[in-house]
Amino acid sequence: MPPDLIIYAIVTVGLILWLRSILGTRNGDEGSRPAPYLRPEPGARNADPAEGTQSSIGPEDLITELASNPKGNAFIQDKMAEAGLLEVVAADRTFDINRFIQGAQDAFVYIVESFADGDRETLKNLLSPAVFDAFDEAISAREESGNVMHTEINAIKRVEIVSAGVEKRLAKITVRFQAEEVTYTKNGEGEIIEGHPERVTQMRDLWTFSRETRSRDPRWLVTETLVDSQGDNDTIPDSSAVIH
Repeated sequence: MPPDLIIYAIVTVGLILWLRSILGTRNGDEGSRPAPYLRPEPGARNADPAEGTQSSIGPEDLITELASNPKGNAFIQDKMAEAGLLEVVAADRTFDINRFIQGAQDAFVYIVESFADGDRETLKNLLSPAVFDAFDEAISAREESGNVMHTEINAIKRVEIVSAGVEKRLAKITVRFQAEEVTYTKNGEGEIIEGHPERVTQMRDLWTFSRETRSRDPRWLVTETLVDSQGDNDTIPDSSAVIH
Protein backbone atom coordinates (compact mmCIF):
# COMPACT_ATOMS: atom_id res chain seq x y z
CA MET A 1 0.00 0.00 0.00
CA PRO A 2 1.40 3.45 -0.88
CA PRO A 3 2.68 5.43 2.13
CA ASP A 4 0.19 8.27 1.61
CA LEU A 5 -2.79 5.87 1.79
CA ILE A 6 -1.42 4.37 4.99
CA ILE A 7 -1.21 7.83 6.52
CA TYR A 8 -4.78 8.66 5.44
CA ALA A 9 -6.02 5.36 6.92
CA ILE A 10 -4.33 6.08 10.26
CA VAL A 11 -5.79 9.60 10.37
CA THR A 12 -9.29 8.30 9.52
CA VAL A 13 -9.22 5.64 12.25
CA GLY A 14 -7.97 8.23 14.73
CA LEU A 15 -10.81 10.61 13.87
CA ILE A 16 -13.42 7.87 14.26
CA LEU A 17 -12.10 6.87 17.68
CA TRP A 18 -11.94 10.53 18.76
CA LEU A 19 -15.54 11.22 17.71
CA ARG A 20 -16.77 8.10 19.49
CA SER A 21 -15.03 9.14 22.68
CA ILE A 22 -16.79 12.53 22.56
CA LEU A 23 -20.22 11.67 21.14
CA GLY A 24 -20.61 8.07 22.21
CA THR A 25 -22.44 5.48 20.12
CA ARG A 26 -26.18 5.17 19.49
CA ASN A 27 -28.09 2.17 20.79
CA GLY A 28 -31.41 2.80 19.05
CA ASP A 29 -33.17 4.30 22.07
CA GLU A 30 -32.10 7.91 21.69
CA GLY A 31 -34.72 10.43 20.76
CA SER A 32 -37.67 8.27 21.82
CA ARG A 33 -40.01 9.73 24.41
CA PRO A 34 -41.79 7.30 26.76
CA ALA A 35 -45.55 7.16 26.54
CA PRO A 36 -47.11 9.20 29.36
CA TYR A 37 -48.83 7.65 32.35
CA LEU A 38 -48.06 3.99 32.00
CA ARG A 39 -48.82 2.28 35.28
CA PRO A 40 -45.66 0.99 37.03
CA GLU A 41 -45.18 -2.74 37.37
CA PRO A 42 -46.58 -4.26 40.59
CA GLY A 43 -44.09 -3.84 43.39
CA ALA A 44 -42.11 -1.15 41.58
CA ARG A 45 -40.56 1.47 43.82
CA ASN A 46 -41.22 5.17 43.44
CA ALA A 47 -39.01 6.82 40.84
CA ASP A 48 -37.24 10.13 41.30
CA PRO A 49 -37.06 11.78 37.84
CA ALA A 50 -34.76 14.55 39.10
CA GLU A 51 -32.05 12.11 40.10
CA GLY A 52 -32.81 9.08 37.93
CA THR A 53 -32.91 6.87 41.03
CA GLN A 54 -35.57 4.94 42.91
CA SER A 55 -36.76 5.30 46.46
CA SER A 56 -38.64 2.97 48.78
CA ILE A 57 -40.38 5.75 50.73
CA GLY A 58 -44.16 6.03 50.61
CA PRO A 59 -46.18 8.18 48.18
CA GLU A 60 -47.21 10.63 50.93
CA ASP A 61 -43.57 11.19 51.88
CA LEU A 62 -42.67 11.93 48.26
CA ILE A 63 -45.35 14.63 48.13
CA THR A 64 -44.29 16.17 51.42
CA GLU A 65 -40.64 16.14 50.37
CA LEU A 66 -41.37 17.81 47.03
CA ALA A 67 -43.54 20.45 48.70
CA SER A 68 -40.69 21.32 51.05
CA ASN A 69 -37.81 20.93 48.60
CA PRO A 70 -38.65 21.50 44.91
CA LYS A 71 -36.56 19.35 42.57
CA GLY A 72 -35.36 20.58 39.23
CA ASN A 73 -38.24 22.35 37.52
CA ALA A 74 -40.95 20.64 39.65
CA PHE A 75 -42.87 22.53 42.33
CA ILE A 76 -45.97 22.24 44.51
CA GLN A 77 -47.52 25.69 44.83
CA ASP A 78 -48.74 25.70 48.43
CA LYS A 79 -50.16 23.71 51.35
CA MET A 80 -53.59 23.48 49.73
CA ALA A 81 -52.11 21.87 46.64
CA GLU A 82 -50.10 19.51 48.86
CA ALA A 83 -53.23 18.54 50.79
CA GLY A 84 -55.06 17.89 47.52
CA LEU A 85 -52.31 15.58 46.33
CA LEU A 86 -52.53 13.65 49.60
CA GLU A 87 -56.24 13.19 48.86
CA VAL A 88 -55.29 11.65 45.52
CA VAL A 89 -52.90 9.23 47.24
CA ALA A 90 -55.60 8.26 49.74
CA ALA A 91 -57.92 7.40 46.87
CA ASP A 92 -55.27 5.72 44.71
CA ARG A 93 -52.29 4.11 46.43
CA THR A 94 -50.53 3.61 43.08
CA PHE A 95 -50.20 7.37 42.59
CA ASP A 96 -46.59 8.51 42.35
CA ILE A 97 -46.02 12.28 42.29
CA ASN A 98 -42.63 11.98 40.55
CA ARG A 99 -44.03 9.72 37.87
CA PHE A 100 -47.01 12.04 37.40
CA ILE A 101 -44.81 15.11 36.93
CA GLN A 102 -42.60 13.33 34.41
CA GLY A 103 -45.65 12.06 32.56
CA ALA A 104 -47.26 15.51 32.59
CA GLN A 105 -44.17 16.99 30.93
CA ASP A 106 -44.14 14.23 28.31
CA ALA A 107 -47.84 14.77 27.63
CA PHE A 108 -47.33 18.53 27.38
CA VAL A 109 -44.74 18.13 24.64
CA TYR A 110 -46.75 15.46 22.82
CA ILE A 111 -49.93 17.55 22.86
CA VAL A 112 -48.43 20.92 21.92
CA GLU A 113 -46.44 19.49 19.01
CA SER A 114 -49.21 17.12 17.88
CA PHE A 115 -51.66 20.02 17.78
CA ALA A 116 -49.28 21.94 15.52
CA ASP A 117 -48.85 18.86 13.31
CA GLY A 118 -52.61 18.23 13.17
CA ASP A 119 -52.05 14.75 14.62
CA ARG A 120 -55.58 13.95 15.79
CA GLU A 121 -54.86 10.30 16.64
CA THR A 122 -52.25 11.21 19.24
CA LEU A 123 -54.48 13.94 20.67
CA LYS A 124 -57.42 11.53 21.06
CA ASN A 125 -55.34 9.35 23.36
CA LEU A 126 -54.33 12.22 25.65
CA LEU A 127 -57.35 14.56 25.74
CA SER A 128 -60.86 14.20 27.11
CA PRO A 129 -63.59 14.24 24.43
CA ALA A 130 -64.57 17.85 25.21
CA VAL A 131 -60.99 19.13 25.02
CA PHE A 132 -60.33 17.10 21.88
CA ASP A 133 -63.35 18.75 20.23
CA ALA A 134 -61.84 22.19 20.92
CA PHE A 135 -58.49 21.12 19.47
CA ASP A 136 -60.12 19.43 16.48
CA GLU A 137 -62.13 22.57 15.70
CA ALA A 138 -58.98 24.70 15.77
CA ILE A 139 -57.09 22.24 13.55
CA SER A 140 -59.98 22.13 11.06
CA ALA A 141 -60.12 25.93 10.89
CA ARG A 142 -56.37 26.03 10.23
CA GLU A 143 -56.65 23.38 7.51
CA GLU A 144 -59.54 25.18 5.81
CA SER A 145 -57.52 28.39 5.65
CA GLY A 146 -54.58 26.55 4.12
CA ASN A 147 -52.25 27.53 6.95
CA VAL A 148 -49.53 25.26 8.36
CA MET A 149 -48.30 25.53 11.93
CA HIS A 150 -44.84 24.58 13.21
CA THR A 151 -44.14 24.30 16.94
CA GLU A 152 -41.23 22.87 18.90
CA ILE A 153 -40.84 22.91 22.68
CA ASN A 154 -37.27 23.92 23.49
CA ALA A 155 -37.50 23.56 27.27
CA ILE A 156 -40.03 23.26 30.08
CA LYS A 157 -38.74 25.72 32.63
CA ARG A 158 -41.27 25.12 35.40
CA VAL A 159 -43.94 22.53 36.23
CA GLU A 160 -46.00 23.67 39.19
CA ILE A 161 -48.96 21.84 40.72
CA VAL A 162 -51.40 24.56 41.70
CA SER A 163 -54.36 22.47 42.88
CA ALA A 164 -55.46 18.88 43.31
CA GLY A 165 -58.24 16.84 44.84
CA VAL A 166 -60.75 14.02 44.45
CA GLU A 167 -64.47 14.39 43.83
CA LYS A 168 -66.69 11.34 43.43
CA ARG A 169 -63.68 9.13 42.67
CA LEU A 170 -62.45 11.53 40.01
CA ALA A 171 -58.95 12.81 40.76
CA LYS A 172 -58.02 16.19 39.30
CA ILE A 173 -54.62 17.86 39.25
CA THR A 174 -54.06 21.30 37.75
CA VAL A 175 -50.56 22.07 36.53
CA ARG A 176 -49.01 25.36 35.48
CA PHE A 177 -46.47 24.93 32.67
CA GLN A 178 -43.89 27.55 31.82
CA ALA A 179 -42.07 26.64 28.64
CA GLU A 180 -39.87 28.03 25.91
CA GLU A 181 -40.94 27.25 22.37
CA VAL A 182 -40.39 28.15 18.76
CA THR A 183 -43.66 28.49 16.87
CA TYR A 184 -44.69 30.01 13.58
CA THR A 185 -47.45 29.68 10.98
CA LYS A 186 -47.21 29.75 7.21
CA ASN A 187 -50.02 30.45 4.76
CA GLY A 188 -50.75 28.43 1.64
CA GLU A 189 -48.08 30.30 -0.28
CA GLY A 190 -45.42 29.37 2.25
CA GLU A 191 -45.19 32.87 3.73
CA ILE A 192 -44.77 33.26 7.48
CA ILE A 193 -47.83 35.07 8.79
CA GLU A 194 -47.29 34.59 12.51
CA GLY A 195 -44.30 33.90 14.76
CA HIS A 196 -40.72 33.35 13.64
CA PRO A 197 -38.66 30.16 13.08
CA GLU A 198 -35.68 31.56 14.97
CA ARG A 199 -37.42 33.35 17.83
CA VAL A 200 -37.92 31.64 21.19
CA THR A 201 -41.16 32.67 22.91
CA GLN A 202 -42.57 32.06 26.37
CA MET A 203 -45.62 29.88 26.95
CA ARG A 204 -47.65 29.79 30.18
CA ASP A 205 -50.63 27.45 30.37
CA LEU A 206 -52.78 25.87 33.07
CA TRP A 207 -53.80 22.29 32.29
CA THR A 208 -56.06 20.05 34.35
CA PHE A 209 -55.39 16.31 34.29
CA SER A 210 -58.10 13.91 35.48
CA ARG A 211 -58.42 10.21 36.13
CA GLU A 212 -61.03 7.89 37.63
CA THR A 213 -59.20 6.50 40.66
CA ARG A 214 -60.70 3.03 40.34
CA SER A 215 -60.34 2.77 36.60
CA ARG A 216 -58.06 0.14 35.11
CA ASP A 217 -57.04 2.70 32.50
CA PRO A 218 -53.79 4.25 33.79
CA ARG A 219 -54.04 7.41 31.69
CA TRP A 220 -54.48 10.89 33.11
CA LEU A 221 -56.39 12.75 30.41
CA VAL A 222 -56.19 16.50 29.92
CA THR A 223 -59.69 17.74 30.76
CA GLU A 224 -59.07 21.49 30.51
CA THR A 225 -56.53 23.86 28.97
CA LEU A 226 -56.39 27.51 29.93
CA VAL A 227 -54.03 30.33 28.94
CA ASP A 228 -52.38 31.42 32.19
CA SER A 229 -51.49 35.03 31.43
CA GLN A 230 -52.28 37.89 29.12
CA GLY A 231 -49.85 38.36 26.28
CA ASP A 232 -49.19 34.63 25.96
CA ASN A 233 -48.76 33.42 22.38
CA ASP A 234 -51.92 31.27 22.61
CA THR A 235 -50.34 28.24 20.96
CA ILE A 236 -52.93 25.89 22.45
CA PRO A 237 -56.73 26.39 22.28
CA ASP A 238 -58.39 27.63 25.47
CA SER A 239 -60.83 24.78 26.09
CA SER A 240 -62.47 26.37 29.14
CA ALA A 241 -64.93 28.35 27.01
CA VAL A 242 -66.03 25.16 25.24
CA ILE A 243 -66.32 23.06 28.40
CA HIS A 244 -68.13 25.68 30.46
